[in-house]
Amino acid sequence: IILSMLLCAGIAGAYNHFFIHPTYRANAEIYITNTDTVISFQDVQLSAALTVDYEEIIRSRTVLKKVIKDQKLDISYADLSQLITIENPTDSHCLKIYVECQQPKQAVAIANSLVKYGVDQIYRVAGNDEPTVIDYAEADSVETIKASLKKYIAMGVLVGMVICCGFFVMVFLLDMTVKTEEDIEKLNTIVLSGDNWH
Repeated sequence: IILSMLLCAGIAGAYNHFFIHPTYRANAEIYITNTDTVISFQDVQLSAALTVDYEEIIRSRTVLKKVIKDQKLDISYADLSQLITIENPTDSHCLKIYVECQQPKQAVAIANSLVKYGVDQIYRVAGNDEPTVIDYAEADSVETIKASLKKYIAMGVLVGMVICCGFFVMVFLLDMTVKTEEDIEKLNTIVLSGDNWH
């Protein structure tokens, strides 16, 4: 069992190292509220509610198609949407925009293009003041994301244990050989009862 666990752990680790390629995540952030000097409590509540609407606008087909055209991407807007994550931190009026793909420069370019056309579309649709861009995506802030090696090894250990234990259980269940006196007595009983006579 231990040998099987070690073997599967080694295979899983090698697979993670040689076949799982890292992705890169760039992020930008915008702030949503009125630009007036005095902001009322109602304005703050409205800004909080608008973050959900603005997220939908940023993910709209119109914006995504503009980003695809701007970056000359050879993917559909649906595929581009899968690369995008938008978060609204609790008790804030910020939208964090993440873009994850296999090239760091491309992740940065897509994120900034998304901010550019998203902010413009928000202004066109909502008619309010444009959201303020807090941070544009930058190469220095790009995160490298790769599946955890420890996670793959742990999965390999688990799979190795299950496979080995399953094999031993099958061998035990399919083993019809006589090993004990009780097995002999059971066999004699079956023969004497005539169950094996045809």
